[in-house]
Amino acid sequence: MNKVFIGKIVSCHGIKGELKILSDFQYKDKVFVVGNKLIIDDREYIIRSYRVHKNFDMVTLDSYKDINEVLFLLKKNVYFDKNNLNLESDEILDEDLITYKVLTNTGKVGIIKEIFKASETNKIIRVLFDKEVLIPISFIKKIDKDKKEITVELIDGMN
Repeated sequence: MNKVFIGKIVSCHGIKGELKILSDFQYKDKVFVVGNKLIIDDREYIIRSYRVHKNFDMVTLDSYKDINEVLFLLKKNVYFDKNNLNLESDEILDEDLITYKVLTNTGKVGIIKEIFKASETNKIIRVLFDKEVLIPISFIKKIDKDKKEITVELIDGMN
């Protein structure tokens, strides 16, 4: 099974076994669906209910109806089967981008070292050319999944 990291269970909410998951996964709408299976400690759990509360994704899992039954899941990492994501042709996971080559409008070729959030709405890619450059993800002009390449347009001073 090819699994992708979704987030971490940080606490319980209430007495009915609802779990708070802290997640910044980019395709939550495809994961947190009633009936989907989350993977925790290599075991699958079916989502019985889902809602958003503040910055947390709140779930209850099938066959658990009490807080005492879910305490063993606290502080565990949550994963999802990557094959069940059903991404569109123009959608790609950040972790898959890390294997891609970077081409620039100035002819430079580099590799992605890291993708991180600079703020709630801004992701940055750390690219290694002859030196390390931080590029906002909004500078990506084209993603070629077949060639595993992305094209970025750098502004003056970035190269």
